[in-house]
Amino acid sequence: MNRIFRNKNLIVTIIVMATLLVAIQWRMIDPNVLKTTRDITFDSYQRLKPRTPVATPVRIVDIDDASLKKFGQWPWPRTRIAKLIEQLSDMGAAAIAFDVVFAEPDRTTGSELIRQLDEIDWPDREKLRPVLDNLPDNDRILAYSVGQAPVVLGFFSLPPSPDHETNSVPISKGKYAFAGGDPKPLLVEITNSIVPLNMLQESAVGIGLANPSPEGRDDIIRSVPIYVQDGKSIYPALSAETLRVAQGASTFIIKTTSASGEIDAGSAAVTETKVGQISFPLTENGQFNVYYAPAQPERVLSAHEVINANNDNTKHLIEGNIVLVGTSAVGLEDLRISTLGDTIPGVSIHAQVIDQILTGEFLSRPDWAKGAEIALAIVICILILAILPFVGALVSAAVGGVLATVIIATSWYAFSQHGVLIDPVFPTMVALAIFLVTTILRFAVTEREKRFVRSAFRHYLAPDLLDKLEHSPDSLKLGGEIRDMTLMFMDIRGFTPISEKLSPEELVTFLNKLLSPLSDIILKHEGAIDKYIGDCIMAFWNAPLDVADHRRKAAFAALEMLECINELNIADAFQFKSGNLDLSNVEIGIGLNSGDGCVGNLGSTSRFDYSVVGDTVNVAARIESSCKKFGWPVLLSEQTAASCTDFATLKAGMVALKGKSEPVALYALIGDEKFANSDYFTKLHALHDDLIANLEEIHWKNGGVRIAAKIKKCRLHAKPDLEAFYRNIESDCC
Repeated sequence: MNRIFRNKNLIVTIIVMATLLVAIQWRMIDPNVLKTTRDITFDSYQRLKPRTPVATPVRIVDIDDASLKKFGQWPWPRTRIAKLIEQLSDMGAAAIAFDVVFAEPDRTTGSELIRQLDEIDWPDREKLRPVLDNLPDNDRILAYSVGQAPVVLGFFSLPPSPDHETNSVPISKGKYAFAGGDPKPLLVEITNSIVPLNMLQESAVGIGLANPSPEGRDDIIRSVPIYVQDGKSIYPALSAETLRVAQGASTFIIKTTSASGEIDAGSAAVTETKVGQISFPLTENGQFNVYYAPAQPERVLSAHEVINANNDNTKHLIEGNIVLVGTSAVGLEDLRISTLGDTIPGVSIHAQVIDQILTGEFLSRPDWAKGAEIALAIVICILILAILPFVGALVSAAVGGVLATVIIATSWYAFSQHGVLIDPVFPTMVALAIFLVTTILRFAVTEREKRFVRSAFRHYLAPDLLDKLEHSPDSLKLGGEIRDMTLMFMDIRGFTPISEKLSPEELVTFLNKLLSPLSDIILKHEGAIDKYIGDCIMAFWNAPLDVADHRRKAAFAALEMLECINELNIADAFQFKSGNLDLSNVEIGIGLNSGDGCVGNLGSTSRFDYSVVGDTVNVAARIESSCKKFGWPVLLSEQTAASCTDFATLKAGMVALKGKSEPVALYALIGDEKFANSDYFTKLHALHDDLIANLEEIHWKNGGVRIAAKIKKCRLHAKPDLEAFYRNIESDCC
């Protein structure tokens, strides 16, 4: 066994080669975990560098909440849709595409109202029948308007389901030509469709697939099918059909890698298409990779404004433009998630696709990408194996890490400069695997003593202290050092009534449920738990290891702890409500103070703890106890607040602390930087600063009315959670 370990280069070579073979096989299978990480990587690229918005002749008419409020719930009478089409046509729209489906007869048409009365057996329906029979057919009115304008109607595809077997297919308006074989076997297949009424289809100049995810997925929309098929015919997406109609073209051209004849889906692929005079690339199954740009609200018009518009005022926004009609109203459930992380209306995705096609800014994943990614992994393996005998496992693994960084940089360059999607995840994961293999072997041969120390002491020391002990065994002695630190004390408000209502077992369960997530938040923000004192947590930052911006990280931790408490209360995690315990929501108080502290191993030679002592600790504890008095759950000392100037803080006042000769200034921590930049807090901060300035300049008795007015202004603007805070200021002034 020892001889095998001594020949560690041979062991590493064997394991690395085995790891490489497994990795290549894994890549060929391409499991979901690889697909997911690849998608996440490309999503992050788009978030780092979204497509630059460019002005294109595309407008969106939005059936938004304001329009529903103006005209009533959806669906609207078809006469109103007809008026919208007439308005847009009169304004000179090049094409009018609907991201909605008019699949059922208008409910307000006379014949439809008669049918509804017959269904409920309305007793006086015969008296109404002559009147209803003479009402105009709203669907025919809409069909006429559709026939008078360049209208593209949408149809929806549904995932296979016994509940959605419609056997309906849309009328194909365009013609198809193939550069290569018939691409139908390569395209996404649809089985169930919801299509517009026949009279509307016959009147329209175009019909296209409206939903961007015909396979029924509700996740992030990264690509959309430009063409789909039902085994017999090919149908275009709403975006492609709209482009065809806007150009006055009649034919779609689809190019494949197959020369002609029958296509084998395993060996052929779609490469590009041409709509009218515009060509653009597609994926192997006829989809289009969407490269999102930030929202362009200036091109969105509310539907009610267009319907009631003065043509002269709105015409310049519509004339010669492609108009997409869709909805952003939440109740109509046509909201999707983009790769930028935004929730956007489905109609915006069609607009993004048309924008890309018109500007020629595409994302492509070449057919050679998969082979290149495998080749990169092999190169990493060979390089590490080549240098391993000369520099050892750790350096060779570090070289692999450098190579992985180069691969990521190359992938980013390909995306950012050329729109080419090269996956850095697989070769980087191979580099990481090789690094782990060499590191584990290094530990197995040379780190036995260190592993023994870890095994012996892991139950007694925190992980970061244990790491320090492994590298500095001489630190295992009594003593300490003075460090600039941030101290936190957290205490549960009203703990006595809680403990009286709960049994000892229930009380322990309650504390565990509360303290565990709060402790995790502290550790997440690089803090260290010093100790638990009943219902109190004492924690500190910047020891034993340096923590950059420790004051700010402690503030972030405090805010997240408040958010955690709120979520636990909402979820009734402590079962106060469901258990009918007559207890209010759990509340906490947090005090933060920064300054010098003596930290180290404190105790006796036989038993000691790593802890911190000093005046900074005492002040932090007293600040926490002042939270209830000041009516706010998080208070900062002046030293801590000085490093959190971009946070939302308000000066709480001065407080005399035991052992301090001068009063200490305290600040209420209200929110993070984003909250600090909100219009609400900006105004509140200005009002509060004005109030504090007056409190410091004049005495209450001499300027009471003036100060009372300023307090009232603050209270009127402040949200309810600050009521107790301003009551405290008011009571201190009286």
